[in-house]
Amino acid sequence: MPIAIVSVPVTDVARARRFYVETLGLVVLRVEAMGPDMRWVQLQPKDGGATVALVTWFDAMPPGSVQGLMLAVDDIDAEHARLAAAGATVSPVDEQPWGRFTMLQDPDGNGWIVAQLTNPDEVKTR
Repeated sequence: MPIAIVSVPVTDVARARRFYVETLGLVVLRVEAMGPDMRWVQLQPKDGGATVALVTWFDAMPPGSVQGLMLAVDDIDAEHARLAAAGATVSPVDEQPWGRFTMLQDPDGNGWIVAQLTNPDEVKTR
């Protein structure tokens, strides 16, 4: 069974949405009201895969508490340059046996890894 949605806790959904769309390059799948004070914002990488929901309602998940979510790319050097040009603070590209990667944080401090995997077949998309 594939992972469908990963909740990412944020303080300001509109600010986080701008980061995930304009900087990370995710696409908006759904934006819906959830009562008078909340919105469901669901995003997905352009190539598919699990989606991200920007959440504000889980007391046990404070903004910035999610670390280590990984996005897979074909060319980490090009993606590193694109992210930096988009205004993200990215770590230098590092190399490990499993792949080459950079790390960055969203505006709330949630940590992301963007990686070019040694074995890209480990990532399956529909």
